[in-house]
Amino acid sequence: MLKVENISFGYTSKEVLKNISFTANKGNYIAVVGESGCGKSTLLEIIYGLLHIEKGSVYWNNEKLLGPNFKLIPGEDFMKYLPQDFDLMPYITVEENIGKNISSLNPNKLQRIQELLEVVDMSAFLKTKVKNLSGGQKQRVAIAKVIAKEPKVLLLDEPFSHIDNFRKNKLRRSLFKYLKSKHITCIVATHDTTDALSFADEILVIRDGNFVAINSPEALYKNPKNAYVASLFNEINEIPLSKIDLKSPSKDTILVYPNQIKFVKKSEIKATVLTSYFKGSYYLIEADLNGEIIFFEHFEKIQLGSEICLKLIKL
Repeated sequence: MLKVENISFGYTSKEVLKNISFTANKGNYIAVVGESGCGKSTLLEIIYGLLHIEKGSVYWNNEKLLGPNFKLIPGEDFMKYLPQDFDLMPYITVEENIGKNISSLNPNKLQRIQELLEVVDMSAFLKTKVKNLSGGQKQRVAIAKVIAKEPKVLLLDEPFSHIDNFRKNKLRRSLFKYLKSKHITCIVATHDTTDALSFADEILVIRDGNFVAINSPEALYKNPKNAYVASLFNEINEIPLSKIDLKSPSKDTILVYPNQIKFVKKSEIKATVLTSYFKGSYYLIEADLNGEIIFFEHFEKIQLGSEICLKLIKL
């Protein structure tokens, strides 16, 4: 079990992480999500042992991990960390890059490399020099390289940021299935919650150096604590109750995803259509609800200026 206990850290006198704590059990996938600059990458670097901390501790199976001030070579042998810069050697082949993390005494070294390339869908590039690959291809090779030794803990910083959507969805399924089969604890820092919703065991939402929500993906999505948490997963409508019921004196607001608002034939909730955005399988409709801009989903385009009736539903 990996345990992060009461960590605070700042590059200057201003702290970028403030009293951070969480645990990750063997084989768990923990997603740390939040907007850019909120402290996600810093947290991974502390866990791996690249940054020294004065406040707090990191434990692995109840053994306290020492930071870079106590090690000639920073980092932990049982962990692997993939930063956003890939850490590949450009003038040697894909095979040679991955092979550097596999013992030359391993009689199945080539077979192991081929297995890893299948996981990241790069089998056809075994003999290709890294300098000739695209950014997304390099990122996939970097992922294969970092899991070559089957670490006990894998730290990934925005691991799919350079990969196109066509490849990304397949890669997510393949990679996280592989990590689960090997019981590898994985902590992913990401601003893309698609990485987390379908695969994570737990999501940690960080904002301004603090965890503002910790829960399962389904619980966080269905019951977000605030608009910030909800906005990480989808467009979010923060609607004053007085806009739904004109007779209500309440100043409270409710959080509603676009798919929780339905176009109906008759309702007391009326809005005027401003724009229809084509999203492929549906349209995202922008509308004016008594002076409040809202968004909802509909299966077809709605004419600009149409007055429509709406109904709110719950997940």
